[in-house]
Amino acid sequence: MTRLTRRHFHGAALAAAAAATLPGTLRAEAAPVLHARQGRAQLAPADYPETRIWGYDGTVPGPVLRARQGERMTRLLRNGLPQPSSVHWHGIRVANGMDGVAGLTQAAVEPGEEFLYEFTLPDAGTYWYHPHNRTYEQLARGLYGALIVEESTGAPEVDLDEVLLLDDWRLTDEAQIAGGFGNMHDRAHAGRIGNWITVNGDAAWSRAVPRLARLRLRLVNTANARIFTLAAQGVEGRVVALDGMPLEAPLPLAELALAPAQRADLIVDVVANEGEEAVLLSLERNGAYVLAAFPVEGIARPAALPAPDALPPNPVPALGPLDRARRADLKMEGGAMSAMMAGGMMGMRGMVSAGRVWAFNGKLEMDDTPLIDLHRGETARIVLINDTAWPHGMHLHGHHFRHIRTNGTVGPLRDTLLVNRGETVEIAFVADNPGDWLLHCHMLEHSAGGMMTWLRVA
Repeated sequence: MTRLTRRHFHGAALAAAAAATLPGTLRAEAAPVLHARQGRAQLAPADYPETRIWGYDGTVPGPVLRARQGERMTRLLRNGLPQPSSVHWHGIRVANGMDGVAGLTQAAVEPGEEFLYEFTLPDAGTYWYHPHNRTYEQLARGLYGALIVEESTGAPEVDLDEVLLLDDWRLTDEAQIAGGFGNMHDRAHAGRIGNWITVNGDAAWSRAVPRLARLRLRLVNTANARIFTLAAQGVEGRVVALDGMPLEAPLPLAELALAPAQRADLIVDVVANEGEEAVLLSLERNGAYVLAAFPVEGIARPAALPAPDALPPNPVPALGPLDRARRADLKMEGGAMSAMMAGGMMGMRGMVSAGRVWAFNGKLEMDDTPLIDLHRGETARIVLINDTAWPHGMHLHGHHFRHIRTNGTVGPLRDTLLVNRGETVEIAFVADNPGDWLLHCHMLEHSAGGMMTWLRVA
């Protein structure tokens, strides 16, 4: 990702030292193991062979990790893969040394080695975990799982709490994962788009439910680059959280777009009749197809429940005055159909040929200086300028931000925001989490191709 320097590890070492309550060996021996290793999964229909995958504990997806808000999460990563790896706890506002970004907050965990992750869970909601070293390959091979933080108080009453991890795979005719990870075409275009879609590793995922049951559906887009446009039939309800953060006013469920790494929590009531199916649909250019099915069997109650209340808010600090906030601009350039690809930006043809095909503020490599240097507690504004022909899902580590709309109103808290081609958007956040934090495109081939920068909070 970038060369390792003492600067990068200084904050991580302090955070790890502050978190320690037992000698490291004793803490590691007591920690549950999260084993990244090779495995097999029946991704394709039963008349095809199992697919060779990489998975946490050898499964796709990895185990669902559940804990309560305010509790401490401890996991010992054991790397049984043939490549160095790490674990990023996506959307969790962890101490910097636990963020799992190889080359920025820790060294990559070598094959056969271990790393102990310990952090507190400040926010309830739907989160996930995935590698942050050669992510464009390791995630595409199946290395991910859900992390669910249950509300300490005020949890909604539901009949079923279901996690749905949406993914697409690029499979060969033999149902094996195709190679060519991070190739130039994927880097310069939309990213690695697959030809086979699963929910929780299953191409025909279903769960029987009774009519008028209330469901909490936690949707996670784990794909490398695919933007899922979703709709539902046979249910009525609301979107109650985005990227783990509760909405102050739940939104009626309608068409919903999820960029890579984004999440949405839905609370819905099953209104399809017995013998029918409620379905989650993916909307495509050539029509819609079923991602997940809920066959209706029996009746849960005689009448629908009242509309759900908003979820209890998480303790994210409120923005300070925006007119006094520190500001930085981040201009996205490059990719296919750009002058950079045609002739090489600033004469840096060698960088382009080496796979650096995107630039932030004219730079094709992650800079040694931060995009913005912030004091702890300061409000920051970052203007994201997409001067490319492709959309980009921008993810900020260690914080949640708000989209500042053109009319001055603020959007909901997010950790990943889709910036469409030719679009300029502004985000704002309180820099309350000290350390060096990555800001990058979560279309993972774009990130590998140069769309990475970082900011410092001290």
